[in-house]
Amino acid sequence: MPLVWVARMAFNEPLPGGAIRQTLTLGTFADVLTDGHYWRVIWQTVELGALVTVFTLLLSYPLALFLARTTTRWRGLLIALAVTPLLISSVARTFGWMAILGNQGVVNKTLQSVGIIDTPLQLANNLTGVVIASTEIYMPFAILVMISGFGRLDPELERAAASLGAGRLAVLRRVVLPLTLPGVLTAGLLVFVLSLSGYVTPRLIGGGRVFVLATEIYDEAITALNWPVAAVLSMLLLVLFGLVIVVYTRLQRFVERRILGERGAAS
Repeated sequence: MPLVWVARMAFNEPLPGGAIRQTLTLGTFADVLTDGHYWRVIWQTVELGALVTVFTLLLSYPLALFLARTTTRWRGLLIALAVTPLLISSVARTFGWMAILGNQGVVNKTLQSVGIIDTPLQLANNLTGVVIASTEIYMPFAILVMISGFGRLDPELERAAASLGAGRLAVLRRVVLPLTLPGVLTAGLLVFVLSLSGYVTPRLIGGGRVFVLATEIYDEAITALNWPVAAVLSMLLLVLFGLVIVVYTRLQRFVERRILGERGAAS
């Protein structure tokens, strides 16, 4: 019902002073889609999602692979430590990153104290800071999804490849990566979707200079009282979600066919 209400609101006409005229018009859609500002917001939303997804997967993959393969009795504790950040509110963690990345934060103070830099690095109030903070915030999600998706990874296959003369890089490229790729794709989907809809981190770390769909929807609905435009932007965000899921589904099918095809050829 909330989704239906938002879709219906998108066809209304905004009036000055926050009033809304109940009608059925595509005028609001046309105004949004012909405004260069909103296209820049959409592009920055996709750019942020892509950057956060790439860095999150690169940093999470080694940790998830280690946790999935380790046989130590401390495995449960290690997994618990990896997901412990989820017990802390993302708002609190974002404020922590503000203290770390700010001009007077830990990073800049440390670099200045050792003489590496003279002026503070701009690590906050821009896209760089949002990417750094978002990557850390979404890493526990990616690690959990990867660990659960690495079920196909059998150590016997790695040993078999090594016994046939494959080096470590060849084993990683020909055995480990293909078998773990479905889990990586699922983790990438989750992180990308969370990044597209993220509000707290872009708002706080971005300092009002990073415009994404989530912050723009809030500003239009709460600040400008332009609910039809906010509804249109919400529908565009849903369209982005749909496109991402379509791409993910096709990639997943391609990977599944590739893995099953290689297994059939090997047998």
